[in-house]
Amino acid sequence: MQRSATITVLGSINLDLLVRCQALPAPGQTVAGESLTEVSGGKGANQAVAAARCGAAVRMIGCVGDDGFGDQLRQNLSSEGIDCGAVTTVPHCESGVAIVQLEASGENAIIVVPGANGRLTPDHAEQAAELIRGSDALMLQLESPLPTVAAAARLARQAGVKVILDPAPVPRQLPVELHQVDLLCPNETEASALTGLKLSSIEDAERIARKLHEQGAANVCITLGPRGTLLFDGQQAQLLPSIRVDALDTTAAGDAFAGALAVRWAESGCLEDSVRFANVAGALAASRLGAQPSLARREEIDAALVGD
Repeated sequence: MQRSATITVLGSINLDLLVRCQALPAPGQTVAGESLTEVSGGKGANQAVAAARCGAAVRMIGCVGDDGFGDQLRQNLSSEGIDCGAVTTVPHCESGVAIVQLEASGENAIIVVPGANGRLTPDHAEQAAELIRGSDALMLQLESPLPTVAAAARLARQAGVKVILDPAPVPRQLPVELHQVDLLCPNETEASALTGLKLSSIEDAERIARKLHEQGAANVCITLGPRGTLLFDGQQAQLLPSIRVDALDTTAAGDAFAGALAVRWAESGCLEDSVRFANVAGALAASRLGAQPSLARREEIDAALVGD
């Protein structure tokens, strides 16, 4: 029987306000929206839910406000079976909110108001040290304060726990501790921003992956949308294709990819197999509306893999 993975996620917990429109507005332009939907989100929370739906035991480290949104966000995570013992309610503070503008093509633009997420400190990471040490993998993103993310990465590395970093949003300067991760998972835009190199071809992606490896990442996978994922394991690079879908909303595709990848890698130890599994999870998410509502369950991913 396959052992369930234990995954700890440190990151953002947001309420997403999803606005659908035919085309994203240009600067100074006003466009008519078609609908407004309120859903739970935040890159950290999304990745935690994605991992839980893939069968992992998941623990969340984060902060919410003492508003009604905070209670709602905590309850949503708990309903997915996620341990919220390390989710802190910050008094006199609003919860994080993301305004997601989604056009008909599936492309989006997102504005994030961090709220309580900005109050997640290195002390919170230290207080959750036993959770981190008892994990198969620690998942990190950059919607939380960088010193806190770096502190969590250090704790995991000292305990021999795999560190998986989704470097979004890309900061002006990434701390050294966050270059030296077991797996770095940027998308095309983030990979280019991290290196200052243009990415317009598979060859560009391979060159960038090698540079990120030279900067400290043991393994690098660059998600390339419908083209799949470029995986570099420190020795060789390969393009791993995804399944074809009609993209409706790419908001949580990267989070679906990251959560599924962490679980499969913790279970199998095979990175190539894990990326193939994660590619399908990301594609399924892109074919559905909303952030967390789009995240597939394990049986759906397995079925799509068999049918591919």
